[in-house]
Amino acid sequence: MTSAGPAGGGALQLYLDASAGAPPAEAVLEAMAAATRTAWANPSSLHGYGLAAADSLERSRRALAAQLGAEVEQLTFCSGGTEAAHLALLGAAAAMTPGRLLISAVEHPAVAAAAERLIGSGWTLERLPVDHLGRVRLDRLEDLLEPPTRLVSVIWGQSEVGTLQPLQAIGERCRQAGVILHSDAVQVVGHRPIDFASMPLDLLSVTAHKLQGPRGIGALLARPGLELRPMIEGGGQEGGLRSGTEPVVLAAGFAQALQLAQQRLELHAGHDPLEPWRDRLLQTLLALGGVELTGCPMERLPHHLSVVVRDRAGRPLSGRRLVQALWREGLAVSSGSACQGGRADGSPVLQAMGYGPELAASGLRLSLGPWLCEEQLESVPARFERARQAVAAGQFG
Repeated sequence: MTSAGPAGGGALQLYLDASAGAPPAEAVLEAMAAATRTAWANPSSLHGYGLAAADSLERSRRALAAQLGAEVEQLTFCSGGTEAAHLALLGAAAAMTPGRLLISAVEHPAVAAAAERLIGSGWTLERLPVDHLGRVRLDRLEDLLEPPTRLVSVIWGQSEVGTLQPLQAIGERCRQAGVILHSDAVQVVGHRPIDFASMPLDLLSVTAHKLQGPRGIGALLARPGLELRPMIEGGGQEGGLRSGTEPVVLAAGFAQALQLAQQRLELHAGHDPLEPWRDRLLQTLLALGGVELTGCPMERLPHHLSVVVRDRAGRPLSGRRLVQALWREGLAVSSGSACQGGRADGSPVLQAMGYGPELAASGLRLSLGPWLCEEQLESVPARFERARQAVAAGQFG
């Protein structure tokens, strides 16, 4: 999304924060408008209006399940990735004898919060360490899968540094140990093909608003036969797993957004067409000097780049101040996870990867989306450098 406005001093504004949330696509807005006109009723009602809403909801569910390689009955609508992750962990844990829950040291705050809640229910929590690139230590995983570990949660694509975890290898080890595995795929969905049926996973959480869908809706996929207990009870909607009147209009938007993303992947042999743009932008930023890539250089989200930034004297600059300075230049980016509001004391994710506190506070994330064109990115390095010089000069202190 681009516009000209006062924040950019008249320059073209570029939205480079897709990993925080993407502007809804026009086709998504049209699908939601159509559903609002024709499927506005309560889908639990037995009259014609309710039946039309129920039909719309189930068509959206079928479309989403098919695009994710899952069966219709495996998909439960939730309010977003946070609720889906909570249902996965708390719902699975409630059906088991308490044991050990293992999460990676670079999980999203939503997963970490759900994990912390289980401590009060008799579970023990342990964090699986990562290397300097943010990859899970597989050697430590094998040791930690011994009893009493019963449940594991590993983020597939790390939202802050972009690293993709070796999910196949992790899943195979969990299967061999008889341990349930959940993965947060919020950043991955729409950027690479997902076939839930073929993956060694038990639970997978996704959301709509990172792929140009509406805010307020996500989904949890669960393998057949896995027992989950609901967190929200009432009317028994969503197969009893998530009570409350279903968001029919949001579901229509979600299905349309994923369809658009899948079409882009299919047109490019399963690859995200944003990846080469990202690579060229990264190289121009690294050429400025004082800019260092964080996360895995190869196995990473295709639309995502993350860096730590120093001034010309090699001193780390505040990521939060860089975000402000870049917005003055018309560039919308993030420092750390947008869901944490940007921490002044340094990114916990970068610190878990071995970065010191000062450098961990200098992280920036730029994430691209299909509303951009490659020519618009040509101006980013010069604007980036002006913002860096402004922060180094104390103009945003």
